[in-house]
Amino acid sequence: MAKRVLTTESGAPVADNQNSATAGVGGPILLQDQHLLEKLARFNRERIPERVVHARGSGAYGYFEVTDDVTGFTSADFLSEVGKRTETFLRFSTVADSLGGADAVRDPRGFALKFYTNEGNYDLVGNNTPVFFIKDPIKFPDFIHSQKRDPFTGRQEPDNVWDFWAHAPEATHQITWLMGDRGIPASYRHMNGYGSHTYQWTNAEGEAFFVKYHFKTNQGVRSLSAEQAAELVGKDANSHQTDLLQAIERGVNPSWTLHVQVMPAAEAADYRFNPFDLTKVWPHADYPLQRVGRLVLDRNPDNVFAEVEQAAFSPNNFVPGIGPSPDKMLQGRLFAYADAHRYRLGVNHTQLPVNAPKAAQADNYGRDGLHATRYGSRHDKNYEPNSYAGPAQTGSALGAPLAVHGWTGTYETAAHVKDDDFFQAGELYRLMSEDEKGRLVANIAGGLSQVTRDDVIEKNLAHFHAADADYGKRVEEAVRALRED
Repeated sequence: MAKRVLTTESGAPVADNQNSATAGVGGPILLQDQHLLEKLARFNRERIPERVVHARGSGAYGYFEVTDDVTGFTSADFLSEVGKRTETFLRFSTVADSLGGADAVRDPRGFALKFYTNEGNYDLVGNNTPVFFIKDPIKFPDFIHSQKRDPFTGRQEPDNVWDFWAHAPEATHQITWLMGDRGIPASYRHMNGYGSHTYQWTNAEGEAFFVKYHFKTNQGVRSLSAEQAAELVGKDANSHQTDLLQAIERGVNPSWTLHVQVMPAAEAADYRFNPFDLTKVWPHADYPLQRVGRLVLDRNPDNVFAEVEQAAFSPNNFVPGIGPSPDKMLQGRLFAYADAHRYRLGVNHTQLPVNAPKAAQADNYGRDGLHATRYGSRHDKNYEPNSYAGPAQTGSALGAPLAVHGWTGTYETAAHVKDDDFFQAGELYRLMSEDEKGRLVANIAGGLSQVTRDDVIEKNLAHFHAADADYGKRVEEAVRALRED
């Protein structure tokens, strides 16, 4: 079979790709060697800025199939009938480490899902935990700084990690998740995914509901102990990427069943927990899981850089029938995620194949900018309103309006009946078996005992005591034992 002709970026054929042009045999390289200069210049620019968080990721394409009727809660077209399928792209990730970090580490996992619906792309950005460390986005940069590499030592510092948590008692619930048995998933296939935030669904009649998403793995939940994870990292730092890639290549397509919790909007104000607090869950006894459909991953990307690293997810990409809630963390992310992609990938990142709509067409007045590929015809105008045949607004809101009242200012969110920072962390601890409690305590003590300041240790111990007396006592004893060694 004849090989294709190697060309430069401009399409000219390359005569020699093995030797640079020189001034005579063994002479200095010539500036006129356009092919050499182009290769070196392009190589210098091959890497884009990595994500500040969720840098280390893996992804795959698949589909979502509706299995149950939810039209009583939402008018979203991709959920409109049983059996309907929508193409998807799912990106998994760790949170704190860099692009070169290992997969099998104790860290939350990103679970970012893009639905290519016929009403435009819908992005659902979540984690493998139903809660998070903080409840207000103004604290997010500080939280991430405390978890990432220290600017002086260049490594993650227990002093920084636990000092921030000492001043963020609302993190106790998520710490209990992270340090527990599910803190290190055995693979991306063997963990659940959660929307984590509260979202709004609106049905065709305009009735509003608040919902939480739960993607339950059909492979079963499997996790690693700290010892198993350390061994796996030593064998294959890319273990989760390897597992996902090889499973799909073998035709062993991972799947998840989507359930939602549904709360009528009118019940939110008087619910015993603030339903928009990302550090809280809705107990299933209050709002049971209702099945929606099945997510299947069945195709690996052809190019990890083009399709995984350039995949851009933003929780403000909604479709009719789905919208935001007053969840403060969600409200902050509505801006932050899209802005991060504009910085990393440019203002036209939505035109990249992995991010562009597949079942719909983007049609607006955005023009120009770096890497623009969509210009329209010579007769199209780039302003609106106009007297020509350009796209026009529908006048139909994506969801129901949210009532607001009061004076502008900075406020602590009003507390609901059970809105302390420790009750749900204690509930989670009391659900654990004795073996699970022992591993949780050992994991917490292993990190907390490395902290050099006694006052930081005492503040953190107070949080565990407040969650559950036995929880606090066991962590305190374990930390003391490790510090005395």
